[in-house]
Amino acid sequence: MASNHQTINSAEDPFDSLLHLETQFYTEGYNQGAADGVLAGRTEGRQLGLEKGYQKFLEAGRLYGRALVWANRLPNRSSSPPSTSPPASSEPVAPTETETEKKDLPPLPKNPRLEKHITTLYALVETESLSMENTDEAVNDFDDRIKRGQGKAKIIERMVGEKASGGEEAGTANKGVTV
Repeated sequence: MASNHQTINSAEDPFDSLLHLETQFYTEGYNQGAADGVLAGRTEGRQLGLEKGYQKFLEAGRLYGRALVWANRLPNRSSSPPSTSPPASSEPVAPTETETEKKDLPPLPKNPRLEKHITTLYALVETESLSMENTDEAVNDFDDRIKRGQGKAKIIERMVGEKASGGEEAGTANKGVTV
């Protein structure tokens, strides 16, 4: 009779599945959450990457534009005086509307250190040489160049006597922008 009792206990108990119900639901929930997390993580990661990339390239473009303006305001090293000869035709030419409204920025003082800083800033933020790769080394190089460019821009601002254009402040204002 003892052997008959063991076969009943060793046979599958009808309530055995209820005893493991919590473990089953936990496993199903975990697997479903992990799958949803992978999908949401990719979406959110891409969105965050686009936002951060936009902010970084916005700052790079701002610095690049300022470097171009400063470089064009430098006094020409080997400049010859512009020709003031009259036009080939004998009729007087009336200035166009854009020519009368055109105002030039004042030239920067002749200073070799200032020229060197502007040249260095331009080289740091030149778009042709900035790496577009998505590797750790390329991203760190990009960030380093932008930080160094921001420092050069501050030096140039002080040498020229301009106020800060609000690059870092403008960068914080754009943090809510989603692309």
